[in-house]
Amino acid sequence: MPEVLEPAAPALPNRDLPNAALPSRDRQGAVFELRDLGPVSYAEAFALQRDFVGQRKRGEIPDQLLILEHPHVITVGRNGRDENLLAAPEVLARAGIDFHHTDRGGDVTYHGPGQIVGYPIVDLREWKRDVVAYVRALEQVLIDALAEFGIEAGRHAGATGVWTSGGKIAAIGVHISRWVTSHGFALNVDTDLNYFRYIVPCGLTEPVTSMQALGRPGSRDQVVASVARGFARVFDREMIQREKL
Repeated sequence: MPEVLEPAAPALPNRDLPNAALPSRDRQGAVFELRDLGPVSYAEAFALQRDFVGQRKRGEIPDQLLILEHPHVITVGRNGRDENLLAAPEVLARAGIDFHHTDRGGDVTYHGPGQIVGYPIVDLREWKRDVVAYVRALEQVLIDALAEFGIEAGRHAGATGVWTSGGKIAAIGVHISRWVTSHGFALNVDTDLNYFRYIVPCGLTEPVTSMQALGRPGSRDQVVASVARGFARVFDREMIQREKL
């Protein structure tokens, strides 16, 4: 079992997400707009991210937090290795699993129903010009959110993501273009873990788990609210709920 480092911070109060969690500021980067998009195909979500990234680069919108759920899909990042995909594309197709190469960092991962997928669109010039610090911040957001449900989680030395004593519970893979981020994280809430048998998740052989498997389930809305509170705190932003698009 992997060693879990840097355990979770104390749980935050489990309140509904406020529209203005922190004091407002003048600069664009002091705000996150939360858009809960619901089920979205991977191809559509990729196109949406590119559109939002373009708008963020031009200063037309503040930082975004896109929350969604993908139908069954396996994606391979820029550092993906063929041996970590354990089934041919035609086998995946028969199982109802889509397949995509993508431009995020990392290796092979699975997305599907029961996961909360988050794609933050963040201009790091208005936070920290530090990609490693950004990834660590994403981990901390999820560690804090899980703590609200009584799940002790932390980091695994030499790997990216969030881990519990029962295995890896969240994967992280990002892309940075001119300091604006895309892609993000996938948190297993009540995911069917059997679908991970088609891959070596992120190139690691340790088990994966979910909130449900750990006996700490939460509703989708509760978990989204916890994640949003974590973003507001870790990134020191006002979190504003927006319409889907």
